[in-house]
Amino acid sequence: MGELKIIIWIILGIIYLISRARKKPTPDLPTRPAEDYGENKPLSFEDLLKEIQSAKGPKAPPQTVIEPAHEFQTVDYDDDVKKEDQPLEDTDYNYKDHDTIYETYEKAKQEAFYRPAMQETLKLENTIVRFGQFKKYEQQARPSLAREYGKDLQDVTNFKKAFILSEILNRRF
Repeated sequence: MGELKIIIWIILGIIYLISRARKKPTPDLPTRPAEDYGENKPLSFEDLLKEIQSAKGPKAPPQTVIEPAHEFQTVDYDDDVKKEDQPLEDTDYNYKDHDTIYETYEKAKQEAFYRPAMQETLKLENTIVRFGQFKKYEQQARPSLAREYGKDLQDVTNFKKAFILSEILNRRF
């Protein structure tokens, strides 16, 4: 069997080589020298690159001479310089003097003694008690499928179901 496959492949290879040898070669297109193109001479990549770079070249701005309208006065800004070793933040800052949060907190602490406690305000009459409000979310117990079939098989009137069930369970094939 293996030798037959090898012989078939060799025959196919020989047929391929013969068909390639008998096939006529396609004639190449005649090439014209560059002088024959005249105006429509195709540009080479280098020529195109030179054209693009020459178009992108920096253009010289027009030279304009600006004459001063008046003389400028020079100012020395180093005369008013303060001492550079100053701290970046105020170290004597007291946050309790500037923020009102602490006053509000202290005031609330003082008022807390005069308010009634939660135990004093809670009354049993104000509590809503509803029993069985979550009963509808409980899952109902469903009998299993095997239990239903067992009940059906015990009943004499359900002979048809029992026969179909026995055919399904006792396959012959």
